[in-house]
Amino acid sequence: MVHVFVFVSGVLAGGSAVFIWYLSYVGQTRRDKRELQTWRDRLHSDSLTLTQQRNELENRRQHFEQDIQSRRQQLDHAVATFEARKVQYDDLLRENTSLKQDLFNLGVQVKKMERDHAAIVRGQEELDRKANELAQRYLDENVSWISQKLTSKNFATCKKRLTKVVERCRDVGFDVSEKKEETLVQDLRTQFERAVRAEFEREEQARIRAQIREEERLAREVEKQIQEAEREQAAIQIALERALQEAKEEHSAEVEHLRAKLKEAEEKMERAKSRAQMTRSGHVYVLSNMGSFGEGVYKIGLTRRLEPMDRVRELGDASVPFPFDVHMMISSDDAPTLENALHREFHGRRVNRVNFRKEYFRVDIESIRRAVEAHHGEVDYVADSEALQYRESLDMNDEDYSFVEHTVQSLSDDEDIADVDE
Repeated sequence: MVHVFVFVSGVLAGGSAVFIWYLSYVGQTRRDKRELQTWRDRLHSDSLTLTQQRNELENRRQHFEQDIQSRRQQLDHAVATFEARKVQYDDLLRENTSLKQDLFNLGVQVKKMERDHAAIVRGQEELDRKANELAQRYLDENVSWISQKLTSKNFATCKKRLTKVVERCRDVGFDVSEKKEETLVQDLRTQFERAVRAEFEREEQARIRAQIREEERLAREVEKQIQEAEREQAAIQIALERALQEAKEEHSAEVEHLRAKLKEAEEKMERAKSRAQMTRSGHVYVLSNMGSFGEGVYKIGLTRRLEPMDRVRELGDASVPFPFDVHMMISSDDAPTLENALHREFHGRRVNRVNFRKEYFRVDIESIRRAVEAHHGEVDYVADSEALQYRESLDMNDEDYSFVEHTVQSLSDDEDIADVDE
């Protein structure tokens, strides 16, 4: 029993072991089959990859062969081109000899051109020197000419001419520096100052001579008035003595009248003598001429004439188309001082800014009045200009002008006939 049990136990144990081994073998077989399948899949994938790589390699090979073929053609073309451009030694020798000759000829030409260039440079320098000398002479002659033409009344014109001369010199390439130009302008200013000083001295001498002539004329006029007053006084004295004798020393009305006239003649003679002794007395006048100079322009001057209106009429005779209007006629014991004071007061308003002897000023009458009152005192004046002939000329139409012209012409013809008859 024991042996059977042991046998059965052994059989069971062996079967179990076999069964376990079988199960292990089956599992290993399955794992091997799976691994084998995995390797098959991997081999298949690698086979596909290798096939793809082989195709790519085949494509590259074909492309490489095409590239090699193309490069071989290019190389053959380059070799053919090189062979075509290849020269022989004799050709190189001849070419080298020719190049040496060309270089020699070129060197000769360069030396000749250098000598020619040096000659041209020397010629240009000589031309530049002569041009500069000519420009300098042109500048000097023009500066001298401008200096000769410079007067006390044309500084601005001469300065403009000098500036144009300098600009012309610079246009032709002659260098006139800014400092040189300033020096020329300063020299022109100095010459102008001398010209003004000389002109002033000449005008002062002319003024003194005119003053002497005026004083001589005034003296003659005063002397004439004194003589007339003396004759009048003598005649009145004789008439008075005759009237007294006839009236037998009675005070008649005629005697009193003669005595009054005698006293008036004596006073007149005394005034004439007193006027003769006053060399600076005179009249300062303020005039306007709207028709000739427009509104707001006044002439301020002086006259030593005993009848100052004679001077006004003289100014308006022939030099201007219309007579002057008198705004002020100021009697002064020192007329030149008053006139100079007024001229200085309105110096900046002169109409003629070149010739200061022209006594015309662009100013209003009220400013003149204030200046006169400041230097002289109160004065009677006329503010508005009459300008009768000017206004009449503006108002006259062509028909009236024709009538006036005809009338004047007829009167002129009649006077000419009367002169012939006489």
